[in-house]
Amino acid sequence: MITFGERIKYVRKSNKLNQVEFAKIIGVSQGTLSELEQDKYKPSIDTIISINKEFNVNLDWLLIDPMHQGTPKDTYILNIEGKEKELLSLFKKLSSQDQDEIVEIIELKLKKYKK
Repeated sequence: MITFGERIKYVRKSNKLNQVEFAKIIGVSQGTLSELEQDKYKPSIDTIISINKEFNVNLDWLLIDPMHQGTPKDTYILNIEGKEKELLSLFKKLSSQDQDEIVEIIELKLKKYKK
């Protein structure tokens, strides 16, 4: 079972942030974040809301045993904004076959610009 602290650490590392940066974003001290990641105590509701708001973390995944909620990859989105967020939202609505097509189109575009 993955602990709550390990899930917080996973979110932080997935966003390529050190403890000081992540702590500042969610409104706690680096020391508090360190203790949260070590499961020394549970976070306040304000901290949980901040993680959800700033990193669009699925609350079920964050608060409940992930063994019953799928994998982290399936249950939360990294901190993204604007067109990226819109693109991911639309992409998720497509069938698997259509998603594969979109990936191929993007790969073709990238090859075009590499030349």
